[in-house]
Amino acid sequence: MSKQEMGRLNISPDEDSMSSNSNDDFNYPEYPAKKLSIKSRYDMDTENQNFLLEPTMAKKKCETEYLPGTTSFGMSVFNLSNAIVGSGILGLSYAMANTGIALFMILLSFVSIFSLYSIHLLLKTANEGGSLLYEQLGFKAFGICGKLAASGSITMQNIGAMSSYLYIVKYELPIVIKELIGPTADSSAWYLNGDYLVVMVSVFLILPLSLLRNLGYLGYTSGFSLMCMVFFLIVVIYKKFQITCGSWIENYVMNGTLNSTVSHLSTHDHMHSGELNQTHDDDLCTPKYFVFNSQTVYAVPILTFSFVCHPAVLPIYQELKGRSRRRMMNVSNVSFFAMFLMYLLAALFGYLTFYGRYWPSIL
Repeated sequence: MSKQEMGRLNISPDEDSMSSNSNDDFNYPEYPAKKLSIKSRYDMDTENQNFLLEPTMAKKKCETEYLPGTTSFGMSVFNLSNAIVGSGILGLSYAMANTGIALFMILLSFVSIFSLYSIHLLLKTANEGGSLLYEQLGFKAFGICGKLAASGSITMQNIGAMSSYLYIVKYELPIVIKELIGPTADSSAWYLNGDYLVVMVSVFLILPLSLLRNLGYLGYTSGFSLMCMVFFLIVVIYKKFQITCGSWIENYVMNGTLNSTVSHLSTHDHMHSGELNQTHDDDLCTPKYFVFNSQTVYAVPILTFSFVCHPAVLPIYQELKGRSRRRMMNVSNVSFFAMFLMYLLAALFGYLTFYGRYWPSIL
């Protein structure tokens, strides 16, 4: 190379200082820049090394690694399992009665697999986007519209889930309290008023739990909730062997223990007697594997939303101790497998107890 060509490549100190200061806006003093070692026959100058540092990577590393979680693996499984299971478990037997055992298992398997894969995509998106907040991911993807859409979707989903729980509290909790007190219970008492019970549960139970900043503490309440679900499953299985097919309505009537739910069943059966009761008693007590009727279309949404837990995935992932995508997927696998078995057993034994004569809620 001639001296003239070498002179063209010479850079004055002023020009070199200007180029080295071109990335001052992207400096992160708390995260020192790494010197990238790239083996090449061409030497890389300082400016290109600073440019390839990608300052957003430092921010991403701060958000995903420098804020370690404190929740154990077991508590995370409890929290995610509690987020999966919901009031929809009460309608799974109704869904099986209107789809059949085989079709129900096929649909439930597909829903669980797709939901688990969507969690894998969600964790991958959070890792690539460098944020564990849904609103921030929406903002990075679609701007302010994406942020508002993510926030609105999570809010509506939480309102819907909470409304279903409060509906059960209003109409089922007074019956439970009345049964615990006995026949001497006053029906006009305030503690048997569903409206008062909804307010009390919201103020003294839901509100304090929603104010907790650390999800690790919710692991204990989630564990208690899962214990209640296991007790519910045991009761359903036990009732299958206690109640004989075709005699449960007469037994309830003779004992005088019909509640409003069974009264609704009687009305529902009377309105749909042409569809549900056209078979003989022997055929009524025979399990069906594939069922297609006018109620099947209402059973599919119950299965579709049975594994909805995605609004809680990233908060649980953020609080997970030793956080990694593989560890969080293990939490998801254990939670989904446990809830799949619980859903299947609750639906199967509930269906084998009442067969086609079923109402939307097992309670």
